[in-house]
Amino acid sequence: MIRGRVLLSWSSGKDSAWTLYRLQQMTDFEICGLLTTFNAANDRVAMHAVRAELVQAQAEAAGLPLRRVDLPFPCSNEIYEQRMRAALEQARAEGITHLAFGDLFLEDVRAYRERLLEGSGIQPLFPLWGMETQHLAHEMIAAGLRAVVITVDPQQISPSFAARPFDEQFLRDLPPQVDPCGERGEFHTFCFDGPMFRRSIPIRIGRQLTRDGFVFTDLKLRRSRRRSSAQSSPGGSNASTDENLHP
Repeated sequence: MIRGRVLLSWSSGKDSAWTLYRLQQMTDFEICGLLTTFNAANDRVAMHAVRAELVQAQAEAAGLPLRRVDLPFPCSNEIYEQRMRAALEQARAEGITHLAFGDLFLEDVRAYRERLLEGSGIQPLFPLWGMETQHLAHEMIAAGLRAVVITVDPQQISPSFAARPFDEQFLRDLPPQVDPCGERGEFHTFCFDGPMFRRSIPIRIGRQLTRDGFVFTDLKLRRSRRRSSAQSSPGGSNASTDENLHP
């Protein structure tokens, strides 16, 4: 019996992807789409700075529609909440009952999301909440999830972790004080393959840029069928891209 119709708050990273995988195993929910906030000035995911075409490719690989919430740049919290509430109102009118998040343990983040949904008629859902993050990180990798690190906070970890694959070696190299899933904002990822997708997303690693205190790695869709393995793998050499990496 279907208990609800759910949208998934989608950042493009591994935690969102693993939340999708968990939802796919929950037969009492119908997954109706991915909800992503974009910086409308440059058509990239807010905060992660991932190109919209890559997120669209993820949605297609998951067999789900992508719902955009476009934000101005810069964007105040007031405007963010106005746009989100408008998106929630539209979703509720279409029969959506739940909005799922990939949060793991930050109580203040969860409380904020719960407050944002108050009065919307949509209930929050946290399928990964409380999972031990060391175990979770290894579980993701063992199940075939593949991701690349796209954002690094150099105040928390070395910029050398940028553009690395999220794999067992990455976990071994992390400093002991860093959360293995980057839940405190140490790093963010882009997920390009895994059991939640029908096919992998071909990516090309681009240039790195330091802006607003973070190290960003640009990604592009790998459109050509004839690319060297160095260009197409997360550990490969950089390629030239534009510099429009505002989060």
